[in-house]
Order: sequence, then C-alpha cells, then structure tokens
Amino acid sequence: MTINSKTPYISCLDLFKIYKAQDLEVVALRGLDLEVMSGEIIAIVGASGSGKSTFLNILAGYDKPSAGEIRVGERNLLHIDTKEAEDYRLRNVGFVWQQTARNLVPYLTALENVELPMILAGFKAKYRIERSTELLGAVGLSHRLNHKPNQLSGGEQQRVAIAIALANEPELLLADEPTGELDSETSNEILDILKNLRDIYDTTIIIVTHDEAVSASVDRVVVVRDGRASAEIVSLPDFRRPGDMSNRTSEFILVDSSGRLQLPREYVDNLRIKGRARLVMEGDHVVVYPESEG
Repeated sequence: MTINSKTPYISCLDLFKIYKAQDLEVVALRGLDLEVMSGEIIAIVGASGSGKSTFLNILAGYDKPSAGEIRVGERNLLHIDTKEAEDYRLRNVGFVWQQTARNLVPYLTALENVELPMILAGFKAKYRIERSTELLGAVGLSHRLNHKPNQLSGGEQQRVAIAIALANEPELLLADEPTGELDSETSNEILDILKNLRDIYDTTIIIVTHDEAVSASVDRVVVVRDGRASAEIVSLPDFRRPGDMSNRTSEFILVDSSGRLQLPREYVDNLRIKGRARLVMEGDHVVVYPESEG
C-alpha cells in the first residue's frame, strides 16, 4: 500500500448540497471538509439523513454539489458535465451497492458480469477474460466463474459486485453499505477482502455504513453529523507489549477550514448548553462552559 502523505487524492472544502422540491429546501451537506490520501481505506458513518449517502453520490459523479470545492485526482467534480461524469464513472470509479441484486445482471455468469464494464470501455476479449478471472480469484471465487447470481449466496454475490467495481482498474472504489444485507461473519469476510484488494491494487476505498464497529477494518472512520464531518476515529499501531502488533483507536473532534466543530450530543446535554456557551483559553487548551458559568 502506498499513501501519499502530502497531496490528497480526494479533497473536499466547504462542500454544500441543497435539494429543492417546490417551496422546500433540504440542506444535505453543510460545509463538509474532508481529505483522503491515495491508497487509503476509510469508512464514513452517520445516522440516516446525516449526509453520508449524498456525499458518496457526489464522489461517484451521480450528483453535483451546490457549492464548495471537490476534487478527485485531477478532476474537479463541481464543474464536470454529463459526458465527463459518465466517462469518470466508467473509468475512474467503481461502485458497490448495498442491494446485491442491483450490482449484477441476473442472466449473466459471474465471469460475464465482471467482463461487462470492460466491454463498455472497449477492452479486447483476451484482456477481459484474463482480468475477470484474476479479479474473481482475488475475491475467492475462482470456483464460481460460470455460476449465475441465483446460484450464489448473498456474500458471494457481493464478492462478484466488488470484482465488477474493480474491472476497469479504477483508482477509487466506493461502497454503499456493502455489508448491510449480510450476517456478521460474512460482513467481516467482505471487509477483509476489501482490505486485501486495496493492498493488491493500491485502490483508494471509501465505505459508507451505519456500523461504527467497522473501525477495526479501516484506516480511518469519519463520523458525519448534520452534513459535516464532525469526528474521526483513527486506527493506531499499538506496540505497548512485546510482540503485540494489534491496533488501538483514538477519536478526535474535527475542526473544519472555517474553525467550526461539533460537540457530541451527550456533552451538550450533560452541560445543558442551549444556544450559547462560553469559550475560554486556558494555557494550551480551550474550555467550553454553559452560558451561565465561566
């Protein structure tokens, strides 16, 4: 795995997305900031309506932001037109849907399903077969090449979906709740496969999920609340005991480019903060008091 520590592969700055329906406006993203390095695997977690799926659709080129900046590699997703977005989705980004059936053509075999994106991209038959066979082997399905979706388990279908998403050698793989319909054991297997594929192909992977337990399987977990990246859970090597290479995690509150941060709901409730608070610099740290204190 190679992670460039200087230049982000994905860069989002003050990103907004506003949906309009008749006289109503829904603000799905409210100034989201995020950087992702090449070859990194991260999970984006948050409650329903937090904006995480909206962000994923923007990254995939299915939707356009209302304001802000977003770059993926050399592409500025704020300004690409429809044709450029189609080319981007075909060649630069792979997408895995939560619903396993949505990822596969039911009357094609696993091998033919993986070949399909390469046919659309114009690759020759010999390369398509070699690439499809390689990818299905990488996800542990060398013995299921000629099976159709209805002959595969849910976990196997999702493995095929991952292989399809990687068919055209994209630099970015996006997965929307890829384990949402699977049991915990199969979910862990899928996460392990994603990690192995990242290491093999140096692909940047972003997973959207409700499950914060995924933190053990990724480099970072970004928590999205109310359309902003509010916290981050980082996996850190733990060398406290000889021979112990296990990971531990640390959670951080994120401060965006405008100096904004979100206090966890439980902190606000415990301190009974309503509307206003006092902010005091004490040495090398900042203390937050309810308005009536401090």
